[in-house]
Amino acid sequence: MYAAELVEIVPRELKFKFEPKKQSSCTIRLVNKSQNHVAFKVKTTSPKKYCVRPNTGVIKPRSSCDFTVTMQAQKAPPPDMACKDKFLVQCTVVAEETVEDDITSAMFSKDDGKYVQENKMRVILSPPSSPVLSPINRVQGDLPSYTDSPREDQVHGNENISSQQEGDVNGVHSHSGRYEESLTRDQVNPLDQNPQKELDENVNEFKKENANMQMEGKHVQLETRKHEEEMELVKNVGIMKSKISELERKLSEAKDTISRLTEERKFTAQERESLQRELVMLTNKNGGRKVRVGFPLLYVITVAFISMVFGYLLHY
Repeated sequence: MYAAELVEIVPRELKFKFEPKKQSSCTIRLVNKSQNHVAFKVKTTSPKKYCVRPNTGVIKPRSSCDFTVTMQAQKAPPPDMACKDKFLVQCTVVAEETVEDDITSAMFSKDDGKYVQENKMRVILSPPSSPVLSPINRVQGDLPSYTDSPREDQVHGNENISSQQEGDVNGVHSHSGRYEESLTRDQVNPLDQNPQKELDENVNEFKKENANMQMEGKHVQLETRKHEEEMELVKNVGIMKSKISELERKLSEAKDTISRLTEERKFTAQERESLQRELVMLTNKNGGRKVRVGFPLLYVITVAFISMVFGYLLHY
């Protein structure tokens, strides 16, 4: 239903400056690019480690909303400052009268065919003195399931998660049990992990991301080529239409010329028939008269008499 993204996320990664036994925060902005009211929900793979305020909300059309993610104080950094924690931002269109208290997890269910935009965000850690490197924006591949991020009062209130929260965590994904197992292994003693294994996993993850980017580049090239071919086809169709219009115009002119020549020929035939009738009438009118050949007899006698008189006078 929606070809483009409902919400733009700035920045696309969560960047924290890690300091032992100190909290660190970063702010993410959600920009609603649509003409509808959009509800959002923020989830994380480590709900005990992070606090998101607010973790739900409604963004008005063409407006923005900020949420702050606070990483709780940690005793020691992970090996090579590599963090596997992930965040998921879900967005969907809601009614105009919807408020933050009306937002439920069922709103972001895709079972009924509703469009839900999902953006995965990775966590980048850096020491206080070094700048945060800019990694690849999107992370592809299989990620662990996501649970709702607790509010700040829930984090500081009780370290042991309640049974209701456990139900929410286990209900987010069908294989949350396997995820909880790996999460516990990562958080029990992070210093016992193998740095080489962590590096290999990061390299494999980068390769996957690079392959996905190449596939997206090829897809963009195919779309561009297809668009160019469509534009060329439209141009050729326009040229053919103009040529057809020109041929139709010339055909119309030829028809007019043929019609004019036909009328002139008919008029000439009528004139010829009229002349023939007049000629027949004249022939019939002069048909009783006889045509005489040579000089009349009286004329010959007169000329002879005059010649004789003239010769006689000359003789005398």
